[in-house]
This record gives sequence, structure tokens and C-alpha cells, in this order.
Amino acid sequence: MGHTGRLSALRRSGHCFPGRPQHPEDDCGGGLAVPFFGFCSVIIIQRLLSDRPELVLDDAGVDHVRLGRFGWDEIAAVRIREQRVRNTSQWFIELVLHDPDAYLARAPKLVRSTASMNARLGFGPANMATNTLPVPPEAVLDAMRRHRPGLEVQH
Repeated sequence: MGHTGRLSALRRSGHCFPGRPQHPEDDCGGGLAVPFFGFCSVIIIQRLLSDRPELVLDDAGVDHVRLGRFGWDEIAAVRIREQRVRNTSQWFIELVLHDPDAYLARAPKLVRSTASMNARLGFGPANMATNTLPVPPEAVLDAMRRHRPGLEVQH
């Protein structure tokens, strides 16, 4: 096998050579990864520099830094949900809303843009990642029930 044949075999096996032409789909993936991770970095930096609490519960409702404000009368139930991806899992507190469409009409743009993906995964539009909260999810649910006795908690 000549030099060109060995190079082609190595490319097919997933090896990458700087300065050598790559497959067009490789460039596309890299082109999408840079803006995506750049956007994620901006959001992380904004959250680190913000004085606003991640989550505020009071007698009027729930105020979440990313999701916005919900009155208790908008929330039908809450539940802790797990999303598994390969070998990891992410836990969420989902606010089950009486009228998800009314919320989406006023929701932040990021929430509106991810709503259809969440729906395909079986989630509603109002989900809080538990890894961003300063307390365990059970403590959040307990506090919610103190502010709204009788709040349905689904498992």
C-alpha cells in the first residue's frame, strides 16, 4: 500500500492530521461546536456574575432565573424527573403547568426554542436542572409544599 493508500485508511479509521484536507462533515461539526460552546460559556459567565438567586419561592409563586415567574395557580403539580444520556443522568424539577401554551407565549426566548425538544423527550416547558440549585431537590419540593400546601408532587 502506497503513502496515499495508508493515509486514506487512517482517515477512515478516525485519525486526524493537521494541515491535511478533512471530510466536509468534519468541518461542519467543528463549525457548529464553536458557536454552541461559546454561547454556553457566555451563559455560564453571566450566571456566575449575577447577584440574582437561582430560585425564589414565596407565597405568590416561583421565580426561577432562567424560566421566569410562575404563580402557584399556574402550577398543577411538580415532579422530579431524570434524563439519561449514555452513562450519565441529569435530574430536573419539572413544573407541570395547567396551561403550558400560555406560559410559552411569555417565556424567555431560550425556553421557547427548547420547548419542542423537551416535548419530544416527554418533558413540559418548565424544567429546572437540579445541579444548578444550591440545595437538594427534595428540599425545594418541601419548601414548595410549605408555600403551597396541597401541591401535588408526582414521582
